Amino acid sequence: MIKRALPVTREADFSAWYQSVITEADLAEESGVRGCMVIRPWGYGIWERIQRLLDDRIKATGHENCYFPLFIPLSYFEKEAEHVEGFAKEMAVVTHHRLVSDGKGGLVPDPTAKLEEPLVVRPTSETVIGMAFARWVQSWRDLPVLINQWANVVRWEMRTRMFLRTSEFLWQEGHTAHATEAEARDETLKMLEVYRSFAEDCVALPVVAGEKPENERFPGAVATYSIEAMMQDGKALQAGTSHFLGTNFASAQNIRFQNAAGELELAQTTSWGMSTRMIGGLIMVHGDDDGLRVPPRVAPWQVVIVPMLRDQPEDEAIIAYCKALQAGLAKQSALGEPVRALLDLKFGKAATKRWGWVKKGAPVVIEVGGRDVAGGNVSVIRRDRLYREDGKLDSAVVAQGDFVGGAGAILEAIQLSLYEEAHARLRANIAPIEDWAGVEATFGADTKNPGWVDVPWSKPTGAALDAVVERLKALKLTIRNAPMGQTGKGATTCIFTGAPAVERVLIGRSY
Repeated sequence: MIKRALPVTREADFSAWYQSVITEADLAEESGVRGCMVIRPWGYGIWERIQRLLDDRIKATGHENCYFPLFIPLSYFEKEAEHVEGFAKEMAVVTHHRLVSDGKGGLVPDPTAKLEEPLVVRPTSETVIGMAFARWVQSWRDLPVLINQWANVVRWEMRTRMFLRTSEFLWQEGHTAHATEAEARDETLKMLEVYRSFAEDCVALPVVAGEKPENERFPGAVATYSIEAMMQDGKALQAGTSHFLGTNFASAQNIRFQNAAGELELAQTTSWGMSTRMIGGLIMVHGDDDGLRVPPRVAPWQVVIVPMLRDQPEDEAIIAYCKALQAGLAKQSALGEPVRALLDLKFGKAATKRWGWVKKGAPVVIEVGGRDVAGGNVSVIRRDRLYREDGKLDSAVVAQGDFVGGAGAILEAIQLSLYEEAHARLRANIAPIEDWAGVEATFGADTKNPGWVDVPWSKPTGAALDAVVERLKALKLTIRNAPMGQTGKGATTCIFTGAPAVERVLIGRSY
């Protein structure tokens, strides 16, 4: 029987396993403020890789980075009633600018330092950026405006979970303004595709891109699109969103421009974002019962070299051998970049350090001892296939030169294998269902990890949609999205309304 590195398995308790991965992999820890976390170097290193790779793709589509304030005047939100209603319960508000002693050894807000207008700690930036757009845009020649910012936001969550739902999190938010509706809609779908390709190509996270139903739209949006990923427990994770805002925000914030005919028009705007929630998705899609498995594209270190030192004279030769190995790897390329190799010279037993890197999910762990040096070899462990069929650790002895020359191919193979494993799981756990009884059977009390169902949908609105939402809520279900590119589905009947279906939607439980 294989002895696992984590204290709990996915099968025994998926929620506890998730938290255990975060702890054992040194990704993050509690901060002392409810719902806020300290992201440790390995976790932040993954975020830096995500940020760098996604930022390159965003810039390649013509967007520029900028930065807007953390504090937003409350009056900015009050101009957009629907938007405010969607975030009102989650807003953190600053009302004073100074503290004074309470005479008992504590501090309290100074009553004389109350702000003239409360400031909202940024939950999202449509309002403050919209006000800037109103200043920047005067003529059709000023359009389009294509910007992005990397920032932190605060949404005062009631039920928090590290990376998945925290009161403060890191993200990027793109905001654009256009002269025509067609151009703005094209932008919305373009960025949805950027997210889809990034998730799949870089994070090895297979997703389904599609449009959200009316009740799941971003507050104030005309249309919201998402990429949805399936976790190993069958639940969905919304991994990125792109919103077509139409003229709703432009009207509230007076983003107008003079067109070529000299007439004033409202600009058409969009917004889109991806956050540190992606790391939560990476954990729950790729992790196993020994910890995290990080796809090589987003791994801070792709190869970790662990010398087996014994405080003996031969240690010097082992370290020199490892440094030469590290230098050789740095000259190789994998997935379009130089190989990132770390020589772990921290104090500690080699076996303990090896398992530490296994739990962190480093794609390849190399062990080097005296015998390896003498034979010109290295002992290679691939994190995507940790054990042999007999249950023993799969540590292959390879000639140093062969490993260095083939390192890029190994890392590319690991990236692909993680994606293919997750993709097969996704496809195997989406079931077409044609009636409500099938939904109830799939998500009954006795079912475990049921995945998603694909059902016919007539796009009801108003009270009819509200009734559907309540019906789904009873089974703890939500509509995830209507997948893009639906063709040839045939004439079917909506399982909720009995009306002719116009598309199919995915339904499942979610984070």
